[in-house]
Amino acid sequence: MKFAQSKSIPASAGVGLKPQHFELILTQQPDIAWFEIHAENYMGAGGPMHQYLNAIRQNYPISIHGVGLSLGSATGLSVAHLNRLQHLVNRYEPGMVSEHLSWSRHGDTVLNDLLPVPYTKESLQVFSQNIDQMQTTLQRQILIENPSSYFELIDGDFTEHEFLVTLAKQSGCKLLLDVNNIYISACNHGFDAKEYVLSIDPTLVGEIHLAGHSVQQTQSGTVRIDDHGSMVCDAVWQLYQFTLAHIGNRPTLIEWDTDVPSWQVLNQQAQLAKQFLEVNE
Repeated sequence: MKFAQSKSIPASAGVGLKPQHFELILTQQPDIAWFEIHAENYMGAGGPMHQYLNAIRQNYPISIHGVGLSLGSATGLSVAHLNRLQHLVNRYEPGMVSEHLSWSRHGDTVLNDLLPVPYTKESLQVFSQNIDQMQTTLQRQILIENPSSYFELIDGDFTEHEFLVTLAKQSGCKLLLDVNNIYISACNHGFDAKEYVLSIDPTLVGEIHLAGHSVQQTQSGTVRIDDHGSMVCDAVWQLYQFTLAHIGNRPTLIEWDTDVPSWQVLNQQAQLAKQFLEVNE
């Protein structure tokens, strides 16, 4: 089944839309290509969040990024949550809608985290069925984001990149390639991040994410944590440049969700991404 695919998000740099920057964005209309919102922050019927988003949406393309649908749940999707997402998508007509390769719900129990799944044939079918339900309900193609990883589950049938490519081809979704997450997982598990990138079919990638991460020391050694709370590090910028050379230019988002900085700092990160995109043209 084919779904509508909006072309309103340009292959340029965007940032996550944060309440701290609402007034500045409305009054100064900064030169930024697009904004991303987290779906669950806007599932209420009204209030200031929607008032600001309605106004900002008049001047900028919007992408909706979900964090709570739990596409890896073997018990199926929450129909209520999916219906709220459908209402939000219909209301704002985003250029892209994305979710995660993870699970966070089992029946009526909801966990406030993006939990990993084993990369097995069984979980592939679960994801495919749930993505099919999501895409059919929303009547659009979605994007699935690769996770950051801190431990490896045993007895998998696929590597992560094999799983992602197979899932995209089987379900008809696209991939949201998080370059920071690839780098984190590569450092934590000792694989080659560039080989991971080269294994991804460029035609399957619809978007890229970049973010900062923290480095923590544990009894087992150094662990990198995807906390979205700092500037993108040099190594991730280098991997981003390598990724663009492989897949071509894509809409690129700077994620910064904790310790949100001033607009000037956030915009500087977006301008750096824009420079890499311009060099790659």
